[in-house]
Amino acid sequence: MKKIPNPWIGIDGYLCFGCAPANTHGLQMEFFEDGDEIVCVWEPKPQFQGWLNTLHGGIQSVLMDEIAAWVVVVKLQICGVTSKIETKFLKPIYTNKGKLTIKAHLLETKRNIAFVSCEIYNEDNELCSSGIITYFTYSQEQSKALFNFVATN
Repeated sequence: MKKIPNPWIGIDGYLCFGCAPANTHGLQMEFFEDGDEIVCVWEPKPQFQGWLNTLHGGIQSVLMDEIAAWVVVVKLQICGVTSKIETKFLKPIYTNKGKLTIKAHLLETKRNIAFVSCEIYNEDNELCSSGIITYFTYSQEQSKALFNFVATN
């Protein structure tokens, strides 16, 4: 697996809830490229629970939404915004039972729409949540102007 550098670190005002390392209230996710997949290993904190010791469903959706954005950035070399999230909660995720593995890959693109499949696995590698995230994507020129993103390939 290859660590993906975060191109927004150092930009004034960058405090993404999902991936900004400087956002002490956020998730501080980091990403790796593993073939066709983008992967994140993340440890839940107690402040992200819904029910006692159970990861809030909204946080699970954020984890999938964020990694889907990175699929678009890395695999398509452009930026986008979430258009739709379809989430399935299959098994409880606990905030006190170890790290999670979040995986995502590009399913398909249709014009400027990207469809990304996401899955969250618990410490025992059991599938707990899955989703399909639909992204409205921008051109490379728009990605640079709107999101300060410059393609790397």
